[in-house]
Amino acid sequence: MRIMGLDLGSRRIGIAIGDSITGFAFPSDVIFRKDEKADISAILSQIKKNQIGQLVIGMPISMNGKKGQQAEATLQFIDLLKKQSTIDIQTWDERLTTVEANRRLREAGSGKIQKGIEDAVAASILLQAFLDSQRSYAL
Repeated sequence: MRIMGLDLGSRRIGIAIGDSITGFAFPSDVIFRKDEKADISAILSQIKKNQIGQLVIGMPISMNGKKGQQAEATLQFIDLLKKQSTIDIQTWDERLTTVEANRRLREAGSGKIQKGIEDAVAASILLQAFLDSQRSYAL
């Protein structure tokens, strides 16, 4: 099954695509946010285009393990998405994924990082962690 990971930011949504059979996730795209209706439409379009069977959305949990204002906004966005789609939606702790994405891009010698690419890389990091947890659970 193909799975899409989303890193919801206030200005951009990073997208990653993964596969439950291969267990690999890759950065895919970035949606530049406009408004909730346009954002959801763009996500639904990506789901259809990539034949996605499951969605994993990063949950912004604070370093002390609590859900703050950003987590509440994410949950509200998920509720809106569920009203427009029947796709299975899971959440995954996204702590430090953007920091890790920037570190990886610097180490890869990407030079000037294209705006938004770190969001797609962060989405792939959280989706890879989700896929890894599913694989270890199945063993």
